[in-house]
Amino acid sequence: MRQKASFTIVEQATIAVPGFKDIVKKMSIQVTLKGQSESTLKNYIRRIAQISLHFNRLPHEIEEDEINEYLVGLARDPKSPSRSSFKHMVYGLRYYYRSIGMNKKAIALPSLKRDTKLPVILNRSELKELFSTPKLLKHRIVLTLIYSAGLRGQEVINLKLSDIDFVRMTIHIRQSKYKKDRIVPLSSTMAIGLKKYIAVEHPHIWLFNGKELGAKYSVRGLAWVMRETLKKTSITKKVNLHSLRHAYATHLLEEGVNIVTLKELLGHSQITTTMIYLHVAQCKLIKPHSPLDTLYTRETE
Repeated sequence: MRQKASFTIVEQATIAVPGFKDIVKKMSIQVTLKGQSESTLKNYIRRIAQISLHFNRLPHEIEEDEINEYLVGLARDPKSPSRSSFKHMVYGLRYYYRSIGMNKKAIALPSLKRDTKLPVILNRSELKELFSTPKLLKHRIVLTLIYSAGLRGQEVINLKLSDIDFVRMTIHIRQSKYKKDRIVPLSSTMAIGLKKYIAVEHPHIWLFNGKELGAKYSVRGLAWVMRETLKKTSITKKVNLHSLRHAYATHLLEEGVNIVTLKELLGHSQITTTMIYLHVAQCKLIKPHSPLDTLYTRETE
């Protein structure tokens, strides 16, 4: 029998906290009915397991003052300067309460202000340096692909060989965030690189295979590639893997792609999410004028 230390936090809560297993089942059903991702469910359950183990009882059995004190401790945690532990715990608790019909408790939780920080954008020279730095072809290709199509990390690892259409020059992104499919253009430059990569690496099923036979690459592995590559460049900006998607969106805006089209390319559910790039894009300024002044100088539409 394995030692307690080898159990995951969810397994520990299942064993130690009465009723935890039933709560996991309820939350699983809710996530499935709402069409949310498995990663969302796992994150929520880990948070509920964490607080349940701390108090040795389920959240709805914990006094409000105790929960608030616990959340204050997370908010002040020096190991989490962005307060990510606090925020994710609030999200998890809110979902937990709603899944068991306790909406008033969900509303009573601290409100979370949206992060108003603007994304840091890599310029074109920095991107060229970044893409040319990795020694492994696979690493060069995967970083370039993320930028070329504005992909999320999860979307990259879920790409199959069959999702790349070299005839129609498209990439089919399946069941991504919000359980939506979308198709984005395949760059002609990227197509050349992908064909070379496929001929050399011979990936099977997944476009980017993991270490184990039949396994796909991991988001953690992608993040590691980005971190290690950045160390070998002259780039000093604080960026990460997702910054490549930010750069894609910003550069398309600067090249004249309208905000509605960009929303669809990025797979955003709300255009307000896309509009943040209007604050960082260096778009050509057009002098304010009346449309009447250009009405007779343009061809009839």
